[in-house]
Amino acid sequence: MSKLLYAKAASINEAEQFFIEAEEARYLAGGMTLLPTMRQRLVAPDRLIDLANCQLSYIKDEGSFIKIGAMTTHSQIALSDVIGRKINGLAHLASGIGDRQVRHRGTIGGSVANNDPAACYPAALLALGAQIHTHKRELTASDYFVDLFETALEEGELITAISVPVPQKSAYFKAPNPASRYALAGVFAAFMDDKPYLAVTGAGEQGVFRWHEGEAALAENWSKEALANLTISEEGLLSDIHASAAFRSHLVKQMAQKAVEACA
Repeated sequence: MSKLLYAKAASINEAEQFFIEAEEARYLAGGMTLLPTMRQRLVAPDRLIDLANCQLSYIKDEGSFIKIGAMTTHSQIALSDVIGRKINGLAHLASGIGDRQVRHRGTIGGSVANNDPAACYPAALLALGAQIHTHKRELTASDYFVDLFETALEEGELITAISVPVPQKSAYFKAPNPASRYALAGVFAAFMDDKPYLAVTGAGEQGVFRWHEGEAALAENWSKEALANLTISEEGLLSDIHASAAFRSHLVKQMAQKAVEACA
């Protein structure tokens, strides 16, 4: 077994150089996903590159959007005055991630890079049409999220920030796993440019997805009653020890109605 080296990068350029020099490197943000994965022997990097000193923790009000540094913690997002005022749904989402310890250590960049199918942020970013910034390029959320634990990131590519457009209104509701607080099904509802958006996490076999039928119904009538007669197909939904596809279908509809009602 090769010796595990630890490097604390002082800049993004230095982090990239550390990555190039290693055979199997991993970037370390809050460590809430990476460290448990290492304990389970699912990954065995030869170098951990700590990003804590790379100046990637910030929240900037850019008017029509809010730019969030990749190392910004869930707790900082949940307690941010500007996010609370402008994207209340995102602040509420962050406040429900894990427990207090996880929220103070975990980062938005680490969560988005991992793209766990039950993570909360993907629903918000997809519904709001966010831009994911890396040290090489920019990606729209719809292009970024590819499949379970799969993103459009290339080898060694580092998320630096996420730009989130400000909606007219937004809300997020999830049915959490009692143990992990991950979403069995979660729905982020947003109203932007007079159009409704619904993004679902925790339920899809291919990760986060938009519920287009629900959006079409809300375009005619923005109310939870507009979704009452819709049925979500079980095809393409996850079925596991935590919840069946049928139950997740029920939960998606229920969480969507709660989110739409909260927006109103």
